[in-house]
Amino acid sequence: MNDMLARLLNDDDRGTISRRRLLQTLGLAAVGAPVVTAFETSAIAQGRCRDGYARGNCPLTQEVATSPIKPLFSPTGWKTVALDHFTFQVADYKKEAAFYIALMGFALRSDDGKQAVLDIGNWGSVLFKQAPPGSMETAAPAGAGGGRGGGGPVRAVLQGFSFVIEPWDAKTVEAELKKRGMTPVAENDGKGFESFRVKDPDGWDLQICNGNGLAKARKTPSTAKLSEPLPFASTGWKTVWLDHFSFGATDYKKSASFYANLLGWKQTYDEGSQHELMIGDVGDIIIRGGNSNDPDFGKGPGRNGIDHISLGISPWDVDDVKMQLEKRGLSASVDTSSAHLGPDGKYVADDIHQAAFQSYHTRTPNGYNLQISWVTQDKRLALPIAVRPKSIKGS
Repeated sequence: MNDMLARLLNDDDRGTISRRRLLQTLGLAAVGAPVVTAFETSAIAQGRCRDGYARGNCPLTQEVATSPIKPLFSPTGWKTVALDHFTFQVADYKKEAAFYIALMGFALRSDDGKQAVLDIGNWGSVLFKQAPPGSMETAAPAGAGGGRGGGGPVRAVLQGFSFVIEPWDAKTVEAELKKRGMTPVAENDGKGFESFRVKDPDGWDLQICNGNGLAKARKTPSTAKLSEPLPFASTGWKTVWLDHFSFGATDYKKSASFYANLLGWKQTYDEGSQHELMIGDVGDIIIRGGNSNDPDFGKGPGRNGIDHISLGISPWDVDDVKMQLEKRGLSASVDTSSAHLGPDGKYVADDIHQAAFQSYHTRTPNGYNLQISWVTQDKRLALPIAVRPKSIKGS
């Protein structure tokens, strides 16, 4: 399937692919319920240009909105081969860790009283770090940045991520980072793990490392036990895929260029307000934000950070997932991000049972917006294809 996706992505010189071809390939097209593109959808779809160009929230013409910028720097030639970890700071790290163990099937790797390290299957790790007392009191309300999954204060912030790259040679990696204007800070453990921390265009914390950290540790069983009791009975779900990070950037084109040329992330298509990139065989990231081709760029508020994360689970049954969330007292806000024509000629949200992209949003104990979807590696491009503006080449 990955080879097939790669061939589809090479359909033209922009790396765009036919929405219809991909949905046929993945077997996602619903019978009798056409999956429409973001060009045609209502506010439930993502992307400011979902309803078309030169109108509404997308005032630029398609030519201007999707016009490429000069690459930030030359490609390094590196490949991202694994997710080492991503890091949360939370008001109550033990409750957050227990929640993910019970709901998402994460496994505790360690807990030192200040942070918990959890394995996400055999493909990723997450650190839940205890925030200093009082530091989360002014966190954004639950409606900010995502606005789904229930109310209440948000006391959790995703602070950074770490990826394993190849080839790895510390001196060469450091030199290449400096050559591209970055100031790498080494962070090693003296036992074989080597890494550098750098800042992306918005100052986001990016760690680049070899494979001797958590990516190596999670290959061995863990016997750690969490002192916090589980909040409810285990669902039995397994988290099998990083559907996407929802990554806000001041200039999404600039950030997309940064990650594509630095870490080898594969670009899909530029919608005009966002760009989804494929992180090797790790997962995907949707980079959203301001468009530097806009004459008014920089006049509005900037955005930076990951306001929600979407994780693919197995097994997936659309009704059972909803039931399992609700029986545990959790919200289950439907998100299909696509729509179809109703009897009155207006577009309405696709029924989740027939949609090309199926997901629910809920809230963690610390108020973070967690999205749970049916996306696996074989379905990895279901979302960007489902919401692709109709007028973009290849649709």
